[in-house]
Amino acid sequence: MADLHYDVRGSGPALLVVPGGAGHPMGLDRMTDRLADRFTVVTYDPLGLAHGRLGLPVGQQRVEAWSDGAHRVLEAVVPEGQFAYLVGFSSGGIAALDLLARHPDRLRHVVAHEPPVVEVLPDAARQRAMFTEVADTYRTAGLRAAGARLAAGLEGRPGPAEPAEAEPPEPGDDLTNPMGIFLTRVLPSFTAYAPDTTALKSASARLTLAAGVDSRGGLLHRTARSAAELTGAAFTEFPGGHVGVAEHPEEFAERLADTLLFRDSPRR
Repeated sequence: MADLHYDVRGSGPALLVVPGGAGHPMGLDRMTDRLADRFTVVTYDPLGLAHGRLGLPVGQQRVEAWSDGAHRVLEAVVPEGQFAYLVGFSSGGIAALDLLARHPDRLRHVVAHEPPVVEVLPDAARQRAMFTEVADTYRTAGLRAAGARLAAGLEGRPGPAEPAEAEPPEPGDDLTNPMGIFLTRVLPSFTAYAPDTTALKSASARLTLAAGVDSRGGLLHRTARSAAELTGAAFTEFPGGHVGVAEHPEEFAERLADTLLFRDSPRR
């Protein structure tokens, strides 16, 4: 069984944070610092990239593996009979949905921010093809070109016919950069994941789908809203766009705390 990698700070009810991308928690510190006076913030690092494993071999990732790891973290840090809040970002948001569907017993409320669950959309096949093209672009033209193709896809624009500057990665480069790991080991499998909407309907009172206000009109605003409609969960907007947690960390933290505590209120 794989080792668990996570960090704990603060005091109060447990809040498990599952980062996006390849699970590296970079860019989350200012948000977690702000939340640590109200929550025991547990930041999960699924691949241990921030704990000395960057550059080591990484296999193709499965949503269920991240979800199972997050569940093991909860078992390790949350005393039996107590519950935790959970927030997941992007790919981490997909893992959060899977965790709620399969292990709802330890969760008080879950916020999934812009999870790319394109399987809930009527044009799922087209979106999966776009993500496959992003991964292929990385292999043939490098990180910058793949990032441009991904940004275009999330905004609903066609990508450039040819990358302006093709810089194919050298063998092993993808393992030394979290973005390279994300594009080759996480993105293809996670965006093919179909959430268990039946199970999520049963837990819909404990689920909020979220998207950034600056993501309106984009793909991941659509996936979040569609997933909320299919499951009967709440939908809300957060500051910024897909990486609003890094763009507006203090405002994002306040909005997250308000969402979690309001949705958990028995007076609601």
